[in-house]
Amino acid sequence: MIHAATDEKSSLFGIETAQRYDNFYTSIGFHPECMDVLPDNYMQVIEELYVKASSVHKLVAVGEIGLDYHYEGYDRDKQLEVFRNQIEFALRKSLPVIIHSREATEDCMRILGEYRPEGVLHCFSGSAETAAEVVKLGMYVGFTGALAFKNSKKAKRACEAVPTERLLLETDCPYMAPPPYRGQRCDSSMISETAKAMADIKGVTAQQIIDITNKNACTLFGINENLSA
Repeated sequence: MIHAATDEKSSLFGIETAQRYDNFYTSIGFHPECMDVLPDNYMQVIEELYVKASSVHKLVAVGEIGLDYHYEGYDRDKQLEVFRNQIEFALRKSLPVIIHSREATEDCMRILGEYRPEGVLHCFSGSAETAAEVVKLGMYVGFTGALAFKNSKKAKRACEAVPTERLLLETDCPYMAPPPYRGQRCDSSMISETAKAMADIKGVTAQQIIDITNKNACTLFGINENLSA
């Protein structure tokens, strides 16, 4: 299980929880929706979080970081600045990134093409063409329970465009619960339904998808597979 942080509080939660469970890993970072409450010294905060997390030896990524142009009044320039700074931090620390991109595909792909970090575009909602470009950058593509929605034709086409060795499963907890759990708080117990939907697309079994995506996650985040079983 990998906890994707969104701010200082959730980063600290991840670090503390990683100390309690052998199979729990975590990240640090500031989500683009945090711009209105982002501290001026956010990079110093990230450095301090990195020091705390390093003592636990369970820090595997910087994220969720990225761009979100969905809501009115967003500050594009500030989001771009914070996104770039956190990618540069991840590169300095040799950590992969967990990328959030909503209605910001052009800017996001341009920056990823410039820096070419290791990482994943999580909760992927883009086109098959964009998914193929993500793979060309050497990154992974993460799909949620939305892949199992009846009207998820776009997501299914995107999944078809990604080779199995670049696929990841995720919950996007508490959102995106797959059928038959629509409307409930999503959690890891439901991820088998997403695996079934992905297996149908790829023409393999759900167990094969679970095994493949588990191996992919271990490869990307530098986790010992023997500990993740």
